Amino acid sequence: MAQGTGSINSDYKDWEWSADAGERARLLQSPSVETVPKSGESQGNGLGATSALGAVFIVVNAALGAGLLNFPAAFSMAGGVAAGIALQMCMLIFIIGGLVILAYCSQASNERTYQEVVWAVCGKVPGVLCEVAIAVYTFGTCIAFLIIIGDQEDKIIAALVTEPEEAGSSRWYTDRKFTISITAFLLILPLSIPKEIGFQKYASSLSVIGTWYVTAVIIIKYIWPDKELVPVEIPTSPSTWTAVFNAMPTICFGFQCHVSSVPVFNSMKQPEVKTWGAVVTAAMVIALFVYTGTGVCGFLTFGAGVEQDVLLSYPSNDIPVALARAFIILCVLTSYPILHFCGRAVLEGLWLRYTGVTVEEDVVRERRRRLLQTISWFLLTLLLALFIPDIGKVISVIGGLAACFIFVFPGLCLIQAKLSEIQETRAISWWAQVSYGVFMVTLGAFIFGQTTANAIFVDLTA
Repeated sequence: MAQGTGSINSDYKDWEWSADAGERARLLQSPSVETVPKSGESQGNGLGATSALGAVFIVVNAALGAGLLNFPAAFSMAGGVAAGIALQMCMLIFIIGGLVILAYCSQASNERTYQEVVWAVCGKVPGVLCEVAIAVYTFGTCIAFLIIIGDQEDKIIAALVTEPEEAGSSRWYTDRKFTISITAFLLILPLSIPKEIGFQKYASSLSVIGTWYVTAVIIIKYIWPDKELVPVEIPTSPSTWTAVFNAMPTICFGFQCHVSSVPVFNSMKQPEVKTWGAVVTAAMVIALFVYTGTGVCGFLTFGAGVEQDVLLSYPSNDIPVALARAFIILCVLTSYPILHFCGRAVLEGLWLRYTGVTVEEDVVRERRRRLLQTISWFLLTLLLALFIPDIGKVISVIGGLAACFIFVFPGLCLIQAKLSEIQETRAISWWAQVSYGVFMVTLGAFIFGQTTANAIFVDLTA
């Protein structure tokens, strides 16, 4: 790709972008990423700390997460194994393409985070929309994490506390709302308040181990099922042709690692687009195998009756599954503060850009504002999680936003980057790349519109 940058950054200073605001926005990075200072000299001289193999690991870690619990239900909604795998394979082509586009635009604009690339390449309005979308996405994901905690704690408590059938009501300390609240106040809130979160690197390793263990348990339970498991109906085709699209939010939510990908690319020893293409292809293939293994085996085990959170379909007293639940709880407990930190950083960047306040003038007020932001964010996510007990409803909403990060914003960046090139004649490759960008924007807009409308009129009103 030619790297003409004729109009890139033309609108970037319209809001008097301050160094302080840029530094706060740059906090939105992937765990375990060590970046070098942003400068023209360091951008291409191999000063990053991450090898290609390390980058593969980080991208896999960013893609894999608690979203895999919803994949068996997504295969059921899509109409079976064949439809689910076919949908994943088709979307994976554009998912990888979006990651490569972001790396190309990062080099062209010399920006180091997702939202900064969108700001620099696409201008003010798309930049603001991107930052708002990131804040809403991280907020929704935090709600999903709290729901997951409640799901797993319900099953663990059910295995530990035995009550007679005629009891009629459970004890107060086993109530779902109480267990989620006490866990959130005692563990999540204290981890969310600090200004920095140095424990990210440990959370990364823990998340990878937990994800692989959950996948292994689901596959083993399918190969050697429990004797009590009764035969179930296995759908082999979607109920309607539109039913396939109901699986898109889960796939987008699962494979969305694009927001973290730009810092990972810039942290590489040799940040080259061709090398990055190999890195993300390898990472997405690994993620594909994990999600497909979980989705196929979980779906074939429970069929159309699979729960939105597949671990809820297993009995409470199953010890390997109970360990998987504990892993998921630990992963979520450490992931919530990271997601909140990302959302808070974006909100802080927006605030500083609008007000034009420098860091020297804002030291005292920053601490007060951080506490207010953290407590408000925490209480709102907790309140919504207590009254939205189904993780599928949340994923159906934030999955549409994930489609924007995967398709819409990368597509817009590619279109604007190519239009900014100063060329006397437009080659066929130029037209092909612009057409590809237009298709990605159209596809992303369709997925966002379809999933959001479905979430509003079907899931949330059900």
